[in-house]
Order: sequence, then structure tokens, then C-alpha cells
Amino acid sequence: MNSLKKILLLLFIASYATINAQSTSEDDDQLSLDNGTIDNQFEYVIKRSNNYQDYKVVKETWLYKLKAHTLDSLKSIHSELETAEGTISNQNSEIASLKSSLKNSEEALNKTTNEKNNMELFGLQMTKPSYNALMWSIIAILLGLLLLFVYKFKNSNAVTREAKKNLSETEEEFEEHRRTALEREQKVRRQLQDELNKQKGIN
Repeated sequence: MNSLKKILLLLFIASYATINAQSTSEDDDQLSLDNGTIDNQFEYVIKRSNNYQDYKVVKETWLYKLKAHTLDSLKSIHSELETAEGTISNQNSEIASLKSSLKNSEEALNKTTNEKNNMELFGLQMTKPSYNALMWSIIAILLGLLLLFVYKFKNSNAVTREAKKNLSETEEEFEEHRRTALEREQKVRRQLQDELNKQKGIN
């Protein structure tokens, strides 16, 4: 019975060691010095190098290859950095150009708004409210003058009608007086003629 337990324990330990070795082997298989990231390549060198006391014994060819890969990565990063700097410079130029265009557009808009809000009258620049106030003042003055003219015209017309009426009445009175005077004159002439006729008859 004890021997059976020992056999089972040995089988379990052996299977565990086999599985652990396979897992480690699979992890090591994923690492490579020819591809992958620099971090993976360093891991490859660390795991595949030999141990000597507290030191790691690394193949010289691995170190040169790792150095070359590292330098290549640095060159690639430097190239990408230069490309990024060039892109940033171009974008800064575009931003400066856009800012200049925006400034010009704002100035044109302000000029247009100023021209819209201002009016020119007799060569003088006036704000729209001042222009409107001046125009309404002129209209009010002209309207006042028109009303005054209409009042004066009506007053003059009334005076003229009154004068015509008085003239007509005076003419009628004069005509009546002339007619009365003519009748009186004719009456006096008849009386004078009658007296002359009487005097002739006596003689």
C-alpha cells in the first residue's frame, strides 16, 4: 500500500515537472533574438544565457546582434521623430496661415459691420442710430413746416375770403349808393326841368 502511494506520488511529481518544463519551453519558444520587441530580445538573451555564480554568461554574437537591433530601433525611432517634427512644423505653418486668414476675415467682417452700422452723409461718417435720428429730425422739421404752411395758407385763405366778402359788400353798398345818388340826381333834374318849364310857361 505504501509502495502504491509512493508510485502515485512519483508519477504526480514527474507529470508536474513535465508540464512545467513544457510551459517554460513554450515561453522560451515565443522569445527570439531575430524578431519581436527589444524587450523580448533582452528576455531571450537573459533566459538563454548561462549562469555562473551571480553572473550571466552571454554569447558575444548575441550581444552584437542585440546592439545592432537596438541601434536599428533607435534609428527608426529617430526617423519617426524627425518625421513627426516635420509634420508638427507643417501643421504649425498651416495653423499660422489659418490664424492669419482668420485675422483677415475678422478684420473684413469688422469693416463690413462698421460700414453696415455707419452711414455717410455729406462726407461725414455717422453711426446708424445718429443717422436715423438726424433723418427723423429732418422729417419732423419738414412736417412741422408743412403744417405751418397749411395753417398759414388756410389762415390766408380765410382772410382772403373775408376780404372778398367785405369787398363784395362794399361794392354792393357802393352800387346801392350810386343807384340812390343817380335816382336823386334824376329826381333833381326832373324838378329842375319842371321849374324851368314853369318859368317858361309864366313868361
